[in-house]
Amino acid sequence: MAQTMQTRQLGRQGLETSALGLGCMGMSFAYTGGGDPAECEATLLEAIELGVTLLDTAEVYGPYTNEQLLGRCLAGGRRDRVVVATKFGLRIDADGRIVGLDSRPGHVREVVEASLARLGTDRIDLLYQHRVDPAVPIEDTVGAMAALVREGKVRYLGLSEASANTLRRANAVHPISALQSEYSLWERGVEREVLPACRELGIGFVPYSPLGRGFLTGRAAPADALPETDFRRMQPRFQADNFAANLRLVQQLEELAARVSATPAQVALAWLLEQGPDVVPIFGTTRRSRLRENLGALDVRLSSSDLQLLDSVFAPENIAGDRYNAAGMASLDRS
Repeated sequence: MAQTMQTRQLGRQGLETSALGLGCMGMSFAYTGGGDPAECEATLLEAIELGVTLLDTAEVYGPYTNEQLLGRCLAGGRRDRVVVATKFGLRIDADGRIVGLDSRPGHVREVVEASLARLGTDRIDLLYQHRVDPAVPIEDTVGAMAALVREGKVRYLGLSEASANTLRRANAVHPISALQSEYSLWERGVEREVLPACRELGIGFVPYSPLGRGFLTGRAAPADALPETDFRRMQPRFQADNFAANLRLVQQLEELAARVSATPAQVALAWLLEQGPDVVPIFGTTRRSRLRENLGALDVRLSSSDLQLLDSVFAPENIAGDRYNAAGMASLDRS
């Protein structure tokens, strides 16, 4: 594992983070209901000790409980050592179900106040709109976010899964420091328009699901073998025929990893880190052992031929199935 954590800049406004961040979602949400609470907390604390500064959460993870977990881990003088990123923009009913989008300016303020309380802090370092709300002009939403920056409750602004056009409109209202969208060897759609727009505007890029929801680790299971509560059961790439086709690609990743004395996860993260100094992947894990493994990607060196091989094997046309089901795809802001 790297002895000294590398750092990178997100955007042009002065936000500096560790080169790899930790996505906290899986500790409370979406997969199997979260990991062992004690191990999740230990993983968060060890990440901070190892120099991981970018910690990513959202109100909807749980909902709410993920922010509370992170808040507990920030006690004891740790708050000033990290960059806390959280998200708003999904409407959550009284039973904790996601029932739509809501980026109305008044709602933005309500959510941020609630997130600050759960996190036990006086400021959010990086506030993302979780999904673009087609019912609310992005200018209105970013205007409300910018007001929170002026009040000192938020430091930097971000969007998630926004199109190039939306990025330009948002950035015209207030500088956007980061875009968080799915990006990995098996999901490269942002390379066409979105990543170039980020670089045109000076916006950093934060890939989520950099390990393909576990698929790129070589340890993934097909949909029908996953627990009932695991959201991947509904995702097309984990369905029978698609799973088998995608697994053949991962087998080539495993072969390359063996040649460079790394794990498939480490190679997948190292490939992302090679996509530019403005790229800061956030991987998710609930265990300290996987945390250490993933941070080992910082020491992996891929040759130009290695990178070319990965680009070829994982060309978009080789990936079987959409990355989300129909409802998930409909929530994305695509050009």
